[in-house]
Amino acid sequence: MTPKSIIHKLLPIVLLAWGALCGTAVASDGITPGAERTEAYVGKLKGKRVAILANQTSMVGTTHLVDTLHAIGVDITAIFAAEHGFRGDKGAGEKITGGVDPRTGIKIVSLYGGSKAALDAAMRGCDLVVVDIQDVGTRFYTYYITMLRLMNRCAALSKEMMVLDRPNPTGHYVDGPILDMKHKSGVGALPIPVVHGMTLGELAMMINGERWLDQGRKCRLSVVRCTGYDHRTFYTLPVAPSPNLPDMTAIYLYPSLCYFEGTPVSLGRGTDKPFKVYGHPRMRGDYDFTPQSTTAAPAPPCLGQRCHGYDLSGLGMEELRSKRIDLTYLITAYRESGLGDKFFTPFFEKLIGVDYVREMIVAGKSAEEISKMWEGDVEKFKAMRRPYLLYAE
Repeated sequence: MTPKSIIHKLLPIVLLAWGALCGTAVASDGITPGAERTEAYVGKLKGKRVAILANQTSMVGTTHLVDTLHAIGVDITAIFAAEHGFRGDKGAGEKITGGVDPRTGIKIVSLYGGSKAALDAAMRGCDLVVVDIQDVGTRFYTYYITMLRLMNRCAALSKEMMVLDRPNPTGHYVDGPILDMKHKSGVGALPIPVVHGMTLGELAMMINGERWLDQGRKCRLSVVRCTGYDHRTFYTLPVAPSPNLPDMTAIYLYPSLCYFEGTPVSLGRGTDKPFKVYGHPRMRGDYDFTPQSTTAAPAPPCLGQRCHGYDLSGLGMEELRSKRIDLTYLITAYRESGLGDKFFTPFFEKLIGVDYVREMIVAGKSAEEISKMWEGDVEKFKAMRRPYLLYAE
């Protein structure tokens, strides 16, 4: 046996020891994300040029995945950065530039505002793409779209993809209309409900199985599963997935409040309660706030204006976990603001994914009446996704 082959055989053992020294452990709730199951995948990286899609959530215990693999000699040729950047410090929609990671010296390639030429050059320089990023399970959260883009390039260039799976904090339910693909955009790329209830690993398998990649291609795919997780689990994220989703309250409210991005109403960007409050200068609510320019929200809606609205930050965790998409907030804002035709922007349909929701709100329908319209979509999708589930429902 050559010295090189001995090193490759010892890699998984070395990484486990490294993780132990850095505090790697099974989460207190008994769930182990795929990235922490080092024995299941490190050996498969040996002798390969590896590109990694990662951000601040890509942790192996207390150490970042990139730092961990780099320290044991895995050949990382590129780091792919999604929305909010590699270290998770950029605001929503902010263009992400490439560069070099100062900690490791590895080249960073932006997949959110970067060029196709830079992506293809990085793809040709690797053998395998590792995806390890924490999603929140909604159609308009862009991390799955970044994964989809990489899957398309992997399929076109005959590269492998390995997803280190992480639990979905909204994986206990499915809700919302299936995207009408005429509204396909950068915040909605697949014919799935608003809340799809799948992990990124499961969704990647569905993308392959349903032939949703360009030209019906399939990507060579493997998924390193979580242990201790199923779709009845209420998973608390150990790291905030993006600057404006700072905690579980915001994450649970996100599927109900994000539609305000398609209106003039503030949902708390530029305050200390993003996605936990909503309001507008013309509303009548009992909670006042004034959005300011911040690093996470440089130019938030209603900047510098005193907004009147509602504070949802005091909702209890039991109530939040039982929530489904709740359009009462949106309907309240529509009625109180008196903005009429100026309330909705074209971006609203990109978020909700269908035409009828706006039409029904304008017609005075209730949240309950509107949600009944997509009940068939939910049942259809649940049956459609079942063959791709890696975890019990």
